[in-house]
Parts: sequence; structure tokens; C-alpha cells
Amino acid sequence: MCYTASESCDLAVIGGGVVGLATAMTWLRRFPGQRVVVLETEDSVAAHQSGHNSGVIHSGIYYQPGSEKALLCREGKAKLESYCTENAIPWEKCGKVVVATDESEVESLERIISRAAANEVPFRRITTDELHQIEPSVAGVEAIAVPGTGIVDYRQVALAYRNHIQQAGGIVRLNCPVRTVFTEDREVRLDCIDHANRSERWECRAKSVIACAGLHSDELFHQTRRQVEQGIGRGGVNGSNDVRIVPFRGEYYMLRPEKRGLCRHLIYPVPDPSFPFLGVHFTRMIDGNVECGPNAVLALAREGYRWRDIDVRYLQRTLGYRGFLRLAQKHWRKGLGEMHRSLRKSAFTHALQRLIPELQSSDLIPARAGVRAQAVRDNGELVDDFLFESTPHMTHVLNAPSPAATASLAIAERVVEKHCRDSGVSV
Repeated sequence: MCYTASESCDLAVIGGGVVGLATAMTWLRRFPGQRVVVLETEDSVAAHQSGHNSGVIHSGIYYQPGSEKALLCREGKAKLESYCTENAIPWEKCGKVVVATDESEVESLERIISRAAANEVPFRRITTDELHQIEPSVAGVEAIAVPGTGIVDYRQVALAYRNHIQQAGGIVRLNCPVRTVFTEDREVRLDCIDHANRSERWECRAKSVIACAGLHSDELFHQTRRQVEQGIGRGGVNGSNDVRIVPFRGEYYMLRPEKRGLCRHLIYPVPDPSFPFLGVHFTRMIDGNVECGPNAVLALAREGYRWRDIDVRYLQRTLGYRGFLRLAQKHWRKGLGEMHRSLRKSAFTHALQRLIPELQSSDLIPARAGVRAQAVRDNGELVDDFLFESTPHMTHVLNAPSPAATASLAIAERVVEKHCRDSGVSV
């Protein structure tokens, strides 16, 4: 294969989202002077999940006690807040309410309260009168207030991470997708496409690699795993041979400016314990807008932000995956409801009216969509926690949905420690 250029480095990080950038920044702080290269497919950092999320600094109230999500969210939240303050990134600790809209949801609210207590997340039960004082437009029978939840623009966070990488001597290469990974005895060879230079092939040779590739994370993991199984690379591989990334699109509306007063803070429903997503909610953004959503529908391409974004080959691969078929069999009724809300604004409005009854369809204007890279196991179970795996000279972040942005600095430390341990790098 003919390459137009080649570059060597101590560490290559695949992915320019907040987790990848935080990882590169953390590595440079631990190993100053090393040559670190971040490889990002798009023409900007935070182009996908990191730049299309709700901007919430999560408190960690929902997660299984003792899980990576629970531990790293709490640790990462404190680190992120300090980082934003130190770097003059606007953020706000605005707080949120979690509301049971009828008696059938009270038991689920009690489960959240138990998790909040176990995770040491400050909260308080509030009466309906107190709820109406905090959020006058919200209807509910019971609720809790979580004062520590905040908001920020994660694009600004990602830009700050990138600046710190560059100031420390690291390189962030945009328009540079990694096509193939070759694991060799003492290094990893990355076959890249340099879109900034007439789409020519470009080679990066790294002593080791950390892959934070989001929607493409399973491709890289299974690619390197197959090389080991075929005897091409040396070393072992741990776990997760049955995991695939299934992309779910979350669509949002935005309140018209004159209706922003309907939401003063963050307003969340009690999640349905039988469905693996939180449900539609109201989020006040750091720029003053209020977003409403998201729903959760299968994206028809890895970067399928619209119904018309269709990748036939990828869709066939997803629909033919046994894990997805089992997931769909389990949740098909809920899935149809999510699709209905996606295709009919009136249905989306009705879901939001459970929290704010006076809301009208005319109060909503279409907003952005995001695509969540969700790992699904062969048995049809969604991977509910962060997932980090290793292949020779590589560490893979295989599952990092929400609250990964909140936890990015803590995730970075965990991943760097794992990479050093598994790759034999001296700390």
C-alpha cells in the first residue's frame, strides 16, 4: 500500500469527542513531552455525541450503585466543574426536579431515591406546593429536587481540551478518519485518509493507541480482535466479543422564546424501568434556550441524524444482528411509540404534556437531533455501564453514552490507568 506521508508517535487517540480529547490531555499531563496525536474524522472536534447532547452536568442520581457510571459521574462532575471555573467556561448549577406524574410512577421514584442515597447524591423530597414554587407549570403527585445538576456547552469544553492538548505539544488532526488498524509486535499502524490533503492515504505508527471512536468503536475493536485470532497480532484480548454498537437517534424540539418561562430549571420524568431510556424531558440550556426531548428511535445509519439518512449496508448489518433482534422483540411496543412520536408532532407534544399540561404544539419548534452510540450484547441486553476493553497495544472505550460528557475527565484517568497497566507502560 502506498502512503503519501507517515508519522510516528508515542500515543494515538482515535476520536475527537470530549472523552478522546480528555484522554489525550490527561496522558500529556502524566507523560509531558511525549508525542500524542488525536485523529478525528470530522472537520471539528465534538462533531457527534459530544456536540449534540443536552448539555447537562449530571448528578449521578440514576445509576446502579457501585457501577462505573455512578462512580465516575460523581468524580467527573467535580473535576468538570472545577475545570470550567478555572478556564472561564460558562456553566451553571441550576438544579432539576424528577417528577412522578401519577401514582403508578411513585414506586419507580422510590427506586431513584434509593439510588440517590446509595450514590451520595444530594436531593430532597418536595411537596406538590414546593414543586409548583420551583416549576409553576409542572404537574405531578410526588417529586424530588436535585440541586447539584448543572448545564454547560460541551462544545466549549471540547475546544478547551483541544487547546490544552496543543499547548502541551500534542497534535489534533481533523478530517483524518482511521480506516484500518494493524497490530504489530511493538506498535500499531493506522491507515488513515487525509481529507485535508486531497483524500490521500496517510499512515500513523503509534507505540500504543486508545480508541474513543463512539459510533465506530465496535468496528475497531473487532478488527483488532480478528487479527489476534488469525495470528496476525500478538497478545491477548479480553471480553466483549459479542458487543455491537447500535445507533439510536434522539430528536428534540425547542420552546419558542416567549414560552421559555414554562421551564425554569431542568424537568425530568420518572424513567420507565422496563425501557432503557429516560423519556422526554425539559432542559434549560446554558444559552437560554429550552430543549424538549429526546425520543429514541433506531438511526438508519451510523451518523443518521434524519430519517432520510440511510446506509443500506449498515442497516442490513444492524437488522441482521441477533442482539438487536432480541432487543426489538423485547421492546417493540415502546419502540413503535418512539417512532410514532418521531413522525407526529402531536404525539411528541402529548408526551411532554404529562409534565407541563398547558404546553401546546404551537409552542414547539424543531431543533437538532443527536445519535447515541449504544453497545448491545448478543443476548439483546443494552450495556448499561461504561465499558473499556483491551487488545494488544490498544485500549478501547466501547460504551460511553450519557453521562460520559460529565464524567469525561474521570473516564480519561480510568482509561489511562488501564492502558498503562494492560500495555505495560511505565506510570
